[in-house]
Amino acid sequence: MMKRRPFLKKISLLTSMTSLMPFLNYGKMDFPEKTKLKFIIASDGHYGQPNTPFEAIHQTLIKAIQEEEGVDFVVFNGDLIHDEPKWMPEVKKVYDTIGLPYYPVKGNHDRISETSWEEIWGVPADHSFIVKEQYGMIIANSSNEAGDYLCVNVDFLRSSLESFKELPFVFVFIHISQNDWTLHGISCHEVLETLAAYPNVRAIFHGHDHDVNGIMRNRKKLYLWTGHFGGNWGSPLPGYRVCEVGEDGKVITYLKDMKEGLILSGHTL
Repeated sequence: MMKRRPFLKKISLLTSMTSLMPFLNYGKMDFPEKTKLKFIIASDGHYGQPNTPFEAIHQTLIKAIQEEEGVDFVVFNGDLIHDEPKWMPEVKKVYDTIGLPYYPVKGNHDRISETSWEEIWGVPADHSFIVKEQYGMIIANSSNEAGDYLCVNVDFLRSSLESFKELPFVFVFIHISQNDWTLHGISCHEVLETLAAYPNVRAIFHGHDHDVNGIMRNRKKLYLWTGHFGGNWGSPLPGYRVCEVGEDGKVITYLKDMKEGLILSGHTL
């Protein structure tokens, strides 16, 4: 069994956080005996944001990720940079030092063209892939060069889901919430209906809302937020989300504080 840091016990601190995270709830988490897939979601680093220690913040995150055991890949779920296109090649250099496979998601502060995105990252902003022959991953773009909040391309989403319909597990990564249940979400009913139509979609991961770390259910699908690890506002404990799939098919997810490695909350999905 892999070593895991303990749950945060400071109830007063957790209580102070609930006002910032309206959908946060504490569920039962049952770790699988043997993990077959483990990935990390880190959101909203805002590399280059003025008056923030963005370089130090990224180094703290990278160190925390490197101390995790058995990680298969990392997803950076949007707002990799803070508006200025010059920072995109620079943040790529930082990510390259992790020593693990990673996948970027385009956010509303990643204000470069789709062409420039693909030139830098080597993949389009909308793309999907399979991990270990049975896990489908879908990364869907929810913004543009102007930073607008957008519904994802439903044709791309449906095509990807259809191609993965025989897989036992599918995970979806979208920076901006596709429902208006958060302050910064937008209403995209067709997206929600499309996701609901595929039973193997296990979870949809969002960033964007720095002050939301909770879980919402819609049409029997789970939508999870990851708060932030950078930027100048949001949850008082910046960190990242871990997702593990066991050989027995059990799926768990938990939030971790990137400075102390403490598990803040966890759920069996």
